Amino acid sequence: MSEQGFVYIMGNNRPTLYTGVTSNLKKRVWLHKNNLVKSFTQKYDLHLLLYYEMLDTIENAIIREKQIKDMDRKDKLLIIKKFNPDFKDLADQINKY
Repeated sequence: MSEQGFVYIMGNNRPTLYTGVTSNLKKRVWLHKNNLVKSFTQKYDLHLLLYYEMLDTIENAIIREKQIKDMDRKDKLLIIKKFNPDFKDLADQINKY
């Protein structure tokens, strides 16, 4: 059986957005926040966890990631606003994962 997966969106105050997928959300967000991932998030200082979803398998998380990546910016901002109306950093909420 496959492990659970997470799809997440990191951002900054502009907000520039990055959508990713992981099996360990807490660790992955920590890596992004500490610039230990040489990626788009490091280049653009995307240190705010603005959105996340937990899915039953990593495969389903990858499918959902692709759906979100196919959205235009306006639709991504809408799902963030619905989940996180104040666009606050949600990193403190994920300690249970």
